Amino acid sequence: VTYVTMARASVNALKAWKDTELPVVRALSSEITIQRENLIYHLGEEWQKLAVWKLPSTKTELTSVKSFLKTALHLNRGGSKGDESVPHALLPSILQALSIQGELHKKIKLFGQVLFKYMLKPLIIFPSLVVEVSSQPEQGAVLSLQCTETKADHPDPSQVYTKVLTVLKTLHEQLFDVSIDEKKVSEILGDLIWKEMSECIIRECLVHSIPANSSQLAEYSEVIKQTEDFESSLKEMGYLAGDSTDLLKYARNVNCHFASKKCQDVIVAARKLMASEMHNTVKITPEYKLSIPKLPSPSGGEKERKESCKKSAHYDQQSLENEKQLSPNTMCLPLCRISESVQQLMDLAIQTLSEAVGSSPQCAVQLFYTVRNIFHLFYDVVPTYHKDNFLKLPHLAAIQHNNCMFIAHHLLTLGFQFKPHLPLKDGVAYFVDLVPGFRRLGAQCFVAQMNVQKAEMLERLSTARNFSNLDDEDNYSVASKAIRQVIHQLRRLGKVWQDVLPVNIYCKSIGTLLNTAISELINKIMMLEDISNMDGERLRTLCQTIIEEGPLVFNPLPEENKNKKYQEEVPVYVKKWMTLKEISMVLNANLQEIVDRWAEGKGPLAVEFSCNEMKSLIRALFKNTERRAAALAKIVK
Repeated sequence: VTYVTMARASVNALKAWKDTELPVVRALSSEITIQRENLIYHLGEEWQKLAVWKLPSTKTELTSVKSFLKTALHLNRGGSKGDESVPHALLPSILQALSIQGELHKKIKLFGQVLFKYMLKPLIIFPSLVVEVSSQPEQGAVLSLQCTETKADHPDPSQVYTKVLTVLKTLHEQLFDVSIDEKKVSEILGDLIWKEMSECIIRECLVHSIPANSSQLAEYSEVIKQTEDFESSLKEMGYLAGDSTDLLKYARNVNCHFASKKCQDVIVAARKLMASEMHNTVKITPEYKLSIPKLPSPSGGEKERKESCKKSAHYDQQSLENEKQLSPNTMCLPLCRISESVQQLMDLAIQTLSEAVGSSPQCAVQLFYTVRNIFHLFYDVVPTYHKDNFLKLPHLAAIQHNNCMFIAHHLLTLGFQFKPHLPLKDGVAYFVDLVPGFRRLGAQCFVAQMNVQKAEMLERLSTARNFSNLDDEDNYSVASKAIRQVIHQLRRLGKVWQDVLPVNIYCKSIGTLLNTAISELINKIMMLEDISNMDGERLRTLCQTIIEEGPLVFNPLPEENKNKKYQEEVPVYVKKWMTLKEISMVLNANLQEIVDRWAEGKGPLAVEFSCNEMKSLIRALFKNTERRAAALAKIVK
C-alpha cells in the first residue's frame, strides 16, 4: 500500500515537472491505477473473510421473529492455535490499508447498515429474539439469532441493553478493537449506527417502559441506571463519545414522558367512552357520591382543621330556637338514569386528578388540563357523534340530558375537592366555568327532541280537518283517530322516559306536550263559527277522551301505585287543562249554565276565557235569539 501511494506521488510530481506528458509517465500512471484497483479488490476479499453474513432470503418479508432466525454473522479473526483470543496479525494492516485507500469508511458504513437492519433492530423490537454467541476453534465467533418463549408484548430495557451489548462486545473483541490514525474502528461504527439505534430503542422500548401510574415512577430509577450503565459500556469500547445522549436524556426525563403518555392514554380512553353506546344506563340516586380516593392532607391543613373545630364548637353553643334544617337531599341529584359510559368518564377524570396529586408540579398541571380537555371533548364530540340518534330516539335524548346535568352537577365541586392538592395558580377556574355550558348542552338536546315530538303531534292533529263538520262520520272518524294517535304518542313517550328522567322533568315534559295538543284542539274549536248540536256533542266527546286518558300518560315511576299522585297533579303541569275542562262543559251546557258559570266575570269560565272568546263560542253554539242576546250581554268583566 505504501509503495503504491509513493509511486502515485512520484508520477504526480513528474507530471507537474514537465509540461508535456512523456509516454513512460503515462505507462507508469496506468500501471499504478491497475495495481491500486488490484489492491482494493484483494483488500475487499480479506474484509469479506473477516465478517461473513448469512442473511434471510430477499423474498422474505422481515415482519416476524421467524424471518430473522436464519440471520448469522461469522467473525473469522484467524487467531493462532496457541492463543485464540489474539486477533489476526494482519487485521490492523488490512484495516489500515483500507483506510489509506479511502475504502474503510465505506466498508464500515455498509457493514453497519446490515448489522442494524438484520441483527440489532430485530433484537430491539422482538422480546422473544435473543442473540447466541458460539466460538469456533481457530476461526473466531458466530453470532446467531434464536427464539425464546415470552409473554411480553414489548421488550424490557435491561434485556434490550444486554442483547445489544452482547453483539457489540463480540464485534469489539473480534474485529473492531483496532486503532487507525488514533481513532478506533469501533468509534467509526458507533458514529454511523448510534443515532438510528438509539431512536429505535426509544421508540420500540423506552416509550413502552414509561410507567402507567405515578406510584411506579420511583421504580423507574432502575431503568435510568441501566441506561447509564449501557452508555458507559459503549464508551469503554469506543462506540460512543460524549457525555449525555438523547437516549439517556429521554430516560431521565421520565416525569415529562409519563405525563405525556398518561394524558394521551386518558384522552384515547375518554374518546372511546364517548363513542360507545349510550343506551347502557345506571341508576343514580340522591345518595350517589363520586368515589374520590383519600387524598393526602395539604400543608397547613392541621392548623386550619383545629381552627375550624373551634369555630364549630363556638357555633354549637349558640343554638337557635325553631332552627330549620335543610333537606338531606339538598344539592343532591334527583333519581334518574345516566349512561354507564358517562359514569366511567367521571371515574376516569377523578382517577387522573388523583394521579396528578401525587405527581411532580409540571406533571400535575399537565394532567389537570387533560381532565379539562376531557370535558371540552365531550362537549364537542358527543353532540356531533350522536346527533342523528338524539333526534330520532327520545330515549337517548333524555339520557343525554341527564348525562349533561350529571357532569355539570359534579363539576361544581370537583375543582374544590382537588384544589388544595394541585400546584395551580390562584384564579384558575378549575371546572366551575364549564357548568353553564353543560347545562345548556343538556337542555338544548332535550328541547330539540321536544320540538320533534311537538311537530309529530301537530302533524297528527292537522289531519283532523280543523275539527269542523263533525256531524259527518268521516270527519268525526278522522278527528277521533288524530286524538287517539296523540294519546298513544304520549303513552309511548311516557313509557320510554319512565325511570329515566327525573320525576319533575318527566312531568313537565309530558305536561308540555299534552298542553300543546290541548291548545291546538281548543284553538280549532274557538275558530269554528257554527257548531251544531251534533258537532258539540262530538267535540265534547273528543275533549272528554283527553280529560279521561290524559292523566294516565303520567307514569314517571315503574311502580304503578306511586304514579297516582302525579296523575292527580295534571293541572300543575298542563297549563290549559282547566281550560279544556271548561270548554268541555260549555259544549254540553245551556245558556243559563254558561251565564251562571261566568258569574259576572268572577266564575271559573271567566278565569279561562276572555269576554270576546266566550261570546264567540256562544255565537257558534246557539242561534241568534233574544235569550242568546241576553246571555251575551251578561258576559262582561
